[in-house]
Amino acid sequence: MIQGSSKIAKTIAMVFTVAIFFYGCQDTYKRVGDERQILIYPQGVAQNFELTYTETTGELESEDKGSSRVIAVLRSPLSEDYENMVFKYRTFPQGLVLEYYDQDNNKSTIKADYGIIYSQTNIIDLRGNVVIETHEGKKLETPQLYWDREDEWIFTQEKFTYTNPEDGTIMDGEGMDFNRDFTYFKAHRTYGYISIKEDET
Repeated sequence: MIQGSSKIAKTIAMVFTVAIFFYGCQDTYKRVGDERQILIYPQGVAQNFELTYTETTGELESEDKGSSRVIAVLRSPLSEDYENMVFKYRTFPQGLVLEYYDQDNNKSTIKADYGIIYSQTNIIDLRGNVVIETHEGKKLETPQLYWDREDEWIFTQEKFTYTNPEDGTIMDGEGMDFNRDFTYFKAHRTYGYISIKEDET
């Protein structure tokens, strides 16, 4: 009889030990401080956002009157302003269209599904179905693109398709950097159909 109750006691002790072991393995730690996810909210939200960039044709003094010209127009269904952050930026979560004009007022267009403008570095990060079309009909398509507004330099490390109707070129590649009007560009890796015109002389 004593031996039977000893087995029952050992079994009960084993069940309790296993239960405590499994209970001890549960993650009941409450995360606080640096481990807790920080929620960030924009200081302002604008719907049907439109921003026009202009520049004066000459340097003006404080009371001078002069003319200015439009250099770019940015449109988006939604803009979220995070200029209150230490690293200031503005997002366009529903996409954007940027029309920019050269010295002769010729319009080129950039479209993307998502965009971020970093105010302090003057870099624009465009993502998702990025398409650039120049007034001459040149076209670049890529999933992501960076535009350095200060140096007017555009670059990507992603795959791209570049179409130039002037010489019938369709070039596919990976990684490219170029200036705003496509007068200079460097493709890092290319493949696809490229036609080369030779000089008769």
